Amino acid sequence: MSLLADLQNILDSEHVLTGEDAASYLKDWRGRYMGKALAVVRPSSVDDVVAIVKLCQQYDTPMVTQGGNTGLCGGATPSNKGDAVVILMTRLNKILNIDTENDTMTVEAGCLLQTVQEAAEQAGRLFPLSLASEGSCTIGGNLATNAGGTQVLRYGNARDLTLGLQVVTAEGEVWNGLRGLRKDNTGYDLRNLFIGSEGTLGIITAATLKLYPLPVAQVTALLAFEDIATGITILNRAKYGFGASLTGFELISSYCMENVRRGMPEIKMPFEPEKAPWYALIEISDAESAEHARQLFEKVIEQSFEAGELADAVIAESQQQSQSLWHIRESIPLVSARLGQEIKHDISVPISKMAEFVAVTNAQLQTLLPGVKHAVFGHLGDGNLHYNVGAPDGQEEGFLDNQKAVYKVVFDSVSAFGGSISAEHGIGQLKKDLLLDYKDEVELALMRKIKRALDPHALLNPGKVISSVERY
Repeated sequence: MSLLADLQNILDSEHVLTGEDAASYLKDWRGRYMGKALAVVRPSSVDDVVAIVKLCQQYDTPMVTQGGNTGLCGGATPSNKGDAVVILMTRLNKILNIDTENDTMTVEAGCLLQTVQEAAEQAGRLFPLSLASEGSCTIGGNLATNAGGTQVLRYGNARDLTLGLQVVTAEGEVWNGLRGLRKDNTGYDLRNLFIGSEGTLGIITAATLKLYPLPVAQVTALLAFEDIATGITILNRAKYGFGASLTGFELISSYCMENVRRGMPEIKMPFEPEKAPWYALIEISDAESAEHARQLFEKVIEQSFEAGELADAVIAESQQQSQSLWHIRESIPLVSARLGQEIKHDISVPISKMAEFVAVTNAQLQTLLPGVKHAVFGHLGDGNLHYNVGAPDGQEEGFLDNQKAVYKVVFDSVSAFGGSISAEHGIGQLKKDLLLDYKDEVELALMRKIKRALDPHALLNPGKVISSVERY
């Protein structure tokens, strides 16, 4: 018998993909990594996953878990060795339970994020994790990378929205931690160990998630202002004026606005991009009434105008207008892919240092590569920027060859300002070697010990996250 034959006995041959049938699962979403695999397998139950893991252990075969394959760091793409099995989780897609009295829902890892959101809404509840890829990413992938999104300011990352997990370990054992408890102080927090581990410590098969009341009303506005420091002033004013109602505060540079205008002319822009150097998309969710939300919103915006902080503002008059404003923000990554080569960074720094970080780093990059474009946008409310560097005009060809030098400038600056080189996209294979330069050595040593303890044969997603823990 062979591994492939044994896998076919477990899953039936139609769910053991090889050759051209497997090809689409061996390339990452951005097209930067192309791997090889013995097979792509599609389990439909926890028992299937257990059987696959035990077989891979028996045959000493690496495993790469994959959800919607929307990751940005190559974390779900196998290496070029061709010795791995890719475990595709999308058939584990059931909503297992919704408990509106406990405000929790339990779902399988292969559920699309959008499906989870819709199921919660049908039950009269909100699951607030929201990403541009929510129609194709899976909740298991969101948890494996500790996804962020646009509402972290109010609700937190995926980690903060999770109460319990079910995980298949490297030995094929099942940890059933699907407890809907908000207080459980009975030892080590295994849940948080697996969340954000990118499939290197175990395979998440299900999760118990937090739910919230659906907001009665939402108000969205696009604000125009002079600089990031002013944006931070407006953010603090909004935090004080709105309290817990403030759910989103997204920073957008005029360069990104101009890109959307050029790349998607069908989108109606509320301002000309040259209206101001910086913009913020701000949203509140109110539990009282639409009238109360509108009055509260207009009061804070009026205060900002009176203080001379705003050049202009557009407040959405309907749900459709609100969606149109969000569509501008969500289109930025899509447009950047169409218009030219960019070296992308998903970083975080303390909000209080954001303005200085951008000014200093922009200047350093202009010294390194005169004429580069600064495509800066992201979640100012939680200190997470997508700080992307575009090619100078006419120099798009070969621009990505500068990635190593650009990374050094940006990440050295991030480190100097007390930030992180990965805020919400994870490490994968893209940044695993960079951790050695920007992570504390004691912290790295502890991570290696955890990896060796939970995956002693280094079969779970090898070559990801921890570069110095390979198969041995």
